[in-house]
Amino acid sequence: MKAFAGKVAIVTGASRGIGRAIALELAGAGCAVALAARGEARLRAVADEVDKQGGECLMVPADLSRDADMHRLVAATLQRWGTVDYLINNAGWGKKAPILKGSVDDWDQTFQVNLRAPMVLAKLVLPTMMAKNGGAIVNIGSISAKAGQANVAAYSASKFGLLGFTESLFEEVREYGIKVCAIHPGYVDTPLIPQSAKLDRQKMLRPDDVARAVVFVLSSSPTCCPVEITIRPQRSPSL
Repeated sequence: MKAFAGKVAIVTGASRGIGRAIALELAGAGCAVALAARGEARLRAVADEVDKQGGECLMVPADLSRDADMHRLVAATLQRWGTVDYLINNAGWGKKAPILKGSVDDWDQTFQVNLRAPMVLAKLVLPTMMAKNGGAIVNIGSISAKAGQANVAAYSASKFGLLGFTESLFEEVREYGIKVCAIHPGYVDTPLIPQSAKLDRQKMLRPDDVARAVVFVLSSSPTCCPVEITIRPQRSPSL
């Protein structure tokens, strides 16, 4: 029997990179997956991959800066399967710029997608999880949540905030058996990391590394909750 047979997950940012890897990992383990992202063509390609490996999925194009899209995502998942067992808040956004040159609109978008959306989605799925006394919410953070860096202040602040939300939410729902975890990856070889002569991409983490960390959280013992996990490349990719 597959490890997550009969379970239902929502994965945001599922059209590429880490989100795609998480969706395929969960689907391969028997989990039904609601795939959410803005890019419909790429989202359809991931849905096709899930279908080819014999998994079950629902494709929900969504912009997580819009409340209506988040409500529609959760409603469509509940309508299809009647429950949500896992929420994987993976979608992320941010532009690199010093504070003096940064756009306030970009800052707002960063906080909307990286922090506010995970909070809203958690609020929407929690009644179902609490009613069944179980479930998990996994927030994909960043090592930028552990130490600030120049030129990424808004992104780093959003990830610091996401960690604070994770820890607070765990304290609120732990008695319901709901796991809440923030996973902080270091450099991951995805299109979101631009090509650079200063990086050896062969030494970077792979999206599958993050996906396996998610599986670790979801399959952990009922008597423990890994509230925070940091994963970094074994060898430094910096040249």
